[in-house]
Amino acid sequence: MGINDESDFEANLQIGPTDKGMVRLFIFADGLEIPMDFEPEEAEEIADELRAAAASARQVKPKKPQKPRR
Repeated sequence: MGINDESDFEANLQIGPTDKGMVRLFIFADGLEIPMDFEPEEAEEIADELRAAAASARQVKPKKPQKPRR
């Protein structure tokens, strides 16, 4: 599966600080829990990447769905 592949898979994402001074991304999906801890500087780099991706996504013109051929 690539970044442009759509999926019906659902997941829950929680983001917050830990009591050890880390930033945790916590992903929960279908009974699977994935905690991902980052140093604050790493979390800021991820936030910058998210902002850059959001800015790029705003520039994309969605393709119109093609009508079925008869």
